[in-house]
Amino acid sequence: MSTNVLRTAEGWWVVSAEHAVRIDTGAATTAELLIDRDAVREAATSGETGTPVADLAALAPVTTPCRVVAQMVNYRSHARDSGFTGEIPPTFFRKASTSVGGPQDTVVRPSHVEFLDYEIELGLVMGAPLPLDTVVTENDLPEYVAGLVITNDVSARDVQLTKTQFYESKSYRTFTPTGPYLALLEPEDFTHLLNLRLKLSVNGDLRQDRTLADMIVRPAEALTLLARFQTLEPGDLLLTGTPGGTALKAPPKPVEKIAALLPPAVKWKVFFNGQRKNPRYLHEGDLITATIATPDGRIDLGEQRTPVSHAR
Repeated sequence: MSTNVLRTAEGWWVVSAEHAVRIDTGAATTAELLIDRDAVREAATSGETGTPVADLAALAPVTTPCRVVAQMVNYRSHARDSGFTGEIPPTFFRKASTSVGGPQDTVVRPSHVEFLDYEIELGLVMGAPLPLDTVVTENDLPEYVAGLVITNDVSARDVQLTKTQFYESKSYRTFTPTGPYLALLEPEDFTHLLNLRLKLSVNGDLRQDRTLADMIVRPAEALTLLARFQTLEPGDLLLTGTPGGTALKAPPKPVEKIAALLPPAVKWKVFFNGQRKNPRYLHEGDLITATIATPDGRIDLGEQRTPVSHAR
């Protein structure tokens, strides 16, 4: 069974039901904690009642600086929403680790951004180095991945589309809420990954709801493809794509064909004038709620609750 770990300003905790037991470790970073798994096991089996989880202020269980890599268009439902047809080539991009925030931190929309979108994603936390040219199979995935976290790949769509710029549009501070729990997996847990269900709601309105079975490139293959050009280290984070249901969707094909004939400045002006009628983008005062879990509760990454505000 997986072990849920929580991080606070005071240190690391093992979570069991509604309580948490402090881990006796000097680990300051996620990578250091992964080395000290004996301390995690001791806390998990201590039998202590512990502290109510509700009394703890959770920080992101992935410490920074670290590498943050993400997969683009990696769920079939998201591909349909985005207007893709046929085979979709695997694509990766980087995010600044300064975008990583806690599971209750406010998502802040920069003053120059108008169209703020959400993307729930399962995050893989590396537990061992991934050298170049590594081939990762389903069977040896546990050798490289230590655990899982909820992430939200918050996106400034107007920056992303007009600049064709993923790095900037997804890297502003607070744009990667992470946690609350780092679920440390045992080898047998990996056979249950496809049962994980990702759910994201805005103000109680369910927007995204899919399992990993909707995924196009699954974790072992993704790590193999990534290792062609990118190394990873313990504590690094891979976001594995988002399902359909984001605010942004591709325009109908006839509209897209007409827009292609317009000068870029005119095309984007027309497009975003239409997007202003879309109520699904994030606004000040919204509350994003995200969960990832298997139906039987074998793996449960907790609940992420992040309010939205605008930069002043």
